[in-house]
Amino acid sequence: MEKSLLDLRGTPCPINFIRSKLQLERMSAGELLEIWLDGGEPIEQVPNSLTIEGYTIESTQEREGFFALSVRAK
Repeated sequence: MEKSLLDLRGTPCPINFIRSKLQLERMSAGELLEIWLDGGEPIEQVPNSLTIEGYTIESTQEREGFFALSVRAK
């Protein structure tokens, strides 16, 4: 299954959530989107907001200086 990447490092809340949601809405059900987020408010808020919208968070990985969030499109 194809995996898309959305680099939102340096993007403030709530714009990073809006961009994530818009990208997921363009994807086919079941596709995986990897979102790169900064620490702090982005990694605290975006996964929660996407879960509330009904998306499945597959994984959250801490990487060198940022977080990689894998989200399944619905």
